[in-house]
Amino acid sequence: MAYDSTEQKFTILFNWFDQGHDGRLTRGDFDQIGEVFAAVAPEGDEDNKNALRNAFTRWWDALVEAGAPDARQEVGLPEFIAAMRSHISIPANFGHIVMPIIDALMRALDTDNTGALTADEYVRMYEALGIDPSTSGAAFVRLDRNGSGTITHDEFRTAIEEFYLSTDTNAPGNWLLGPPTPSSPQG
Repeated sequence: MAYDSTEQKFTILFNWFDQGHDGRLTRGDFDQIGEVFAAVAPEGDEDNKNALRNAFTRWWDALVEAGAPDARQEVGLPEFIAAMRSHISIPANFGHIVMPIIDALMRALDTDNTGALTADEYVRMYEALGIDPSTSGAAFVRLDRNGSGTITHDEFRTAIEEFYLSTDTNAPGNWLLGPPTPSSPQG
């Protein structure tokens, strides 16, 4: 069977979202991951905290719209991957569901309003989201496309688009959650 980088990336995403670690996604998992992301925003930044929570609610709603949840309102890995392909990662929905998370993260973390994240800011963000600093540090190098020592908002958006939409196994965005490998891509 051919290596399917999209399926591998969506599997990693499923496992990341599975806050109950039970192999099933529920609305509660999306509420919890929304809180994990909201906690990255600075104290008092309610606009971005709410934007992050709302984005994960929209994501769950899109899974429901795709028919992914079963009668118990749970989503297994095969259903998640199918819904990601049929609903979440299509351009019309992607910009409405996924990109608001990225935009709110950038606004929350770019406290000096430079339009970019330093390596320290990037690594701290992903560490708060449960990603090992050595993994996010290696990703930072690849995602800093112009070698400026920062990841601009545009570079971050491009990386997200590559992670979710690209089938190119060499795309830098595949490093978003760590180094991709044929047997276990991380990003």
